[in-house]
Amino acid sequence: MTRLWNDPADFADEMIDGFVAANARYVRRVPGGVVRATPARAGRVVVVVGGGSGHYPAFGGLVGPGLADGAAMGNLFASPSTQQIHAVARAAHRGGGVFFSYGNYAGDVLNFDAAQERLRAEGIDCDTVAVTDDVASATPDESHRRRGIAGDLTVFRSAAAAAAAGYDLAGVARVARRANDRTRSFGVAFSGCTLPGAPEPLFSVPAGRMAIGLGIHGEPGIGETEVPTADGLAELLVSTLLAERPAEADGRVVPILNGLGSLKHEEMFVVYRRVAQLLADAGLEVIDPHVGEYCTSFAMAGTSLTLFWLDDELAELWETPVDTPAYRRGAVAPDDSSTPSDPAPTAATDDAHTAIVAGDADSRSLAVLVAAAVDAVAATVDAHVDELGRMDAVAGDGDHGIGMQRGSHAAQAAAHAARSAGAGAATTLAHAADAWSDRAGGTSGALWGVILSAIAGALGDHGRPDASAVANGVAAATRGVMAYGKAELGDKTMVDALVPFSSELSNAVATGAPLAEAWRSAAAAATTAAAATAGLLPRMGRARTHGQHSVGTPDPGAHSLALIATAVGVVLADSERTSS
Repeated sequence: MTRLWNDPADFADEMIDGFVAANARYVRRVPGGVVRATPARAGRVVVVVGGGSGHYPAFGGLVGPGLADGAAMGNLFASPSTQQIHAVARAAHRGGGVFFSYGNYAGDVLNFDAAQERLRAEGIDCDTVAVTDDVASATPDESHRRRGIAGDLTVFRSAAAAAAAGYDLAGVARVARRANDRTRSFGVAFSGCTLPGAPEPLFSVPAGRMAIGLGIHGEPGIGETEVPTADGLAELLVSTLLAERPAEADGRVVPILNGLGSLKHEEMFVVYRRVAQLLADAGLEVIDPHVGEYCTSFAMAGTSLTLFWLDDELAELWETPVDTPAYRRGAVAPDDSSTPSDPAPTAATDDAHTAIVAGDADSRSLAVLVAAAVDAVAATVDAHVDELGRMDAVAGDGDHGIGMQRGSHAAQAAAHAARSAGAGAATTLAHAADAWSDRAGGTSGALWGVILSAIAGALGDHGRPDASAVANGVAAATRGVMAYGKAELGDKTMVDALVPFSSELSNAVATGAPLAEAWRSAAAAATTAAAATAGLLPRMGRARTHGQHSVGTPDPGAHSLALIATAVGVVLADSERTSS
């Protein structure tokens, strides 16, 4: 379990601050994560990696000469936000373009893609490879849907070596794709992990049993078996991965036996002894074996084996020396640049809505109501944070409550600051949207940013919109979420509650119902629809891999949306009564 923290909501930020303080030789703090303390030479491609915190040495521990130029570091087990990724990439950029790589999770894909598009709009060339090494998370014919686990290291290192060798952006991306195509991983666990402040682990394994095919965010495995001997575990790991040996592999392989947090090195060495024997028996040439912790999951007791199949180009690049806080290989020559990078601001400066647009009297009055609604949202999330975490842990990673709490409280502070500065309703809610998506990160952070931004666009900063304008804003939010997240009705996501909410709101308003009455009816429809997701199998996101575990439990994103819609309905009703 995790024993030491202050406020769990501040854990990731305080961890990053401590990591930077302990590793100032290698990294410096920038909004959203870290970059190299001494930058790469001007004009070359930079490699920016990232993901949720809680996996050290991934991702900040892999920043340094020979490996990453920057790492966007999100909340615990949650993707960094678009703003964080954009800020890290801008700080790392040296004029040759930005190459992104990260594990293939829905929130990471959403936010890294959005940051990439923003950078391209600013004239910065970008490319991306999402790592898909986990053989347990999808079949070979759907390998593009697989998760990224400890195989992140092989892709990151190959891409970084190509960048250091002077490859252009297209060349770096080509090498990374080839490395990803030739990397396979498979893992097991003997116990789950506990997030800071959480009362219990994300999942548990009965004594004497072992979970097979788990995810690094605590997602349950695809099955259980009796705990084997060390040799038996080695045989399971090796046989599973050799069954997926790439057709073009020539027999050179880098094995990485990765500890997930609390498995002792001595135990892993016993396992690796048999792994090495089995690889030799298969006629393989073992290159540069790794045994240690490369991608962890807090204190999860477990291990994974990665096999990285080399070719001539990858083998040469693999010899590139690396020197980072947590990972070193070979002797690194003097750095690309002898000039330390300029100090960076410690606060986020990547906000697209930094300007306060003053509202007229009507809109400033409405901004007070907007802030009150955001207050109600934050209070509702606080009241249900543990419930949301438990629901998410059934087939996901258990961070939905924490992420929603961080996002809603950031939105609350931003809304009140904007309102106090004289902002109109649209600007007040737009500031809340940016703060929510930036602070929460992950899929839900990105999608709630889309929802609030779309509704803000319907409010305006002058006058008071009528009920139909608000309904149109919610409809635009629904379209935005479906376009951004690619989910549809029946996928067991927040869309299953959002679509009925928007439809009922528009229908009620069209019949002449006042906004508060129409909203109350729509919230009831969302609540019913969210409860009905309990019977669905998930077709999107992390829960897709372990869909059977979630049957009987509502989707946490749909459930939280229904809770929030209900709470905002109470604020609207109270406001209507007060004004009448």
